[in-house]
Amino acid sequence: MEIIHAPHGDVAVKPCLKVICAVSLGFAATVAHADSTLYVGGYGGSMEKLFKEKLIPRFEKQEPGVKVLYVAGNSTDILAKLQAQKGHQELSVAIIDDGPMFQAVGQGLCAPLEQAGAIKDVYPLARMPGDRSIGVGVLATGLAYNKEVFAKHGWAPPTSWQDLADPKYRQKVVIPPISNGYGLLTLLMMARLNGGGESNIEPGFQVMTKKVAPNVLTWEPSPGKMAQMLQTGDAALAVWGNGRVQDVINQGAPVGFVYPKEGAVALMSAACPVAGAPQPQAAQHFVQFLVSPDAQTLLAQDAGFGPVNKTVKLPAAVSAKVVSGPDKVNALIAPDYNVINAKRAEWTSRWDRSVER
Repeated sequence: MEIIHAPHGDVAVKPCLKVICAVSLGFAATVAHADSTLYVGGYGGSMEKLFKEKLIPRFEKQEPGVKVLYVAGNSTDILAKLQAQKGHQELSVAIIDDGPMFQAVGQGLCAPLEQAGAIKDVYPLARMPGDRSIGVGVLATGLAYNKEVFAKHGWAPPTSWQDLADPKYRQKVVIPPISNGYGLLTLLMMARLNGGGESNIEPGFQVMTKKVAPNVLTWEPSPGKMAQMLQTGDAALAVWGNGRVQDVINQGAPVGFVYPKEGAVALMSAACPVAGAPQPQAAQHFVQFLVSPDAQTLLAQDAGFGPVNKTVKLPAAVSAKVVSGPDKVNALIAPDYNVINAKRAEWTSRWDRSVER
């Protein structure tokens, strides 16, 4: 995956982005002049624009003398950068998806968070184990459907994860692959709803192989193609994030997002101060800033992130489009990435052999 707008669960590996490589190559030459520079790694696309044009200028105003340089990349690029530079880090703050963030914390790449500022106001869901990273925005993984296709066939709107296995949707379902967060979470939900879970994934593979896979037209990794297929109706039903679906709706497509009755799965963008990196105090302050009401409101309005700060009050029009408020946040299912990450390579190999064959 390449994150274009927000994390949205996309975590496929891509080659080193030019901007990351450029910063890496130029860092040694500029370090002598960068004593007050804070390097922040985060998503590209419109998220990069939001940081550079709105968020970073506000932080720099709060922190006189600190200059923030933003390094764009997807989650796996940034995690790989932290792994490669352990002991001589360039990035001081990393903003990546929650799955890779669990890996970063487990590998000792994140420093302990200072329990200061707005961090005390976040929902429990955003307080990640170990207190070395914290969620800065929450999204929901659920079902997307084309309303016109459903009306044409006389189908009621989907309500359940189990709808993915309904044979009436044969060759009308689109799901991203397991290398993308959405495919992984679909497998997890099929396991959970059939007697298993993170620690017993077997029921999930059985249902995916025998019931869901025959309905799948394509396992689509590209967000752009996913959006196109939902718009045209080639995909009548899909697994996707609420932020991605909202982007399609904003373009005028007859598409809806459904929070399944069994629960939508939480996807979080998370931030951490990088262990052993320059500017440790400024890094702590930047993470605290990201969960402040001011930053959280901008992330909701411009990036479709649900606020993790429980004190944030959004305009009604914005609140309706994001995961907002304790009822919606507390209803989300939080995956156990400690178990998932330990098994991910094994599951991916099996998926490639049995699900996408």
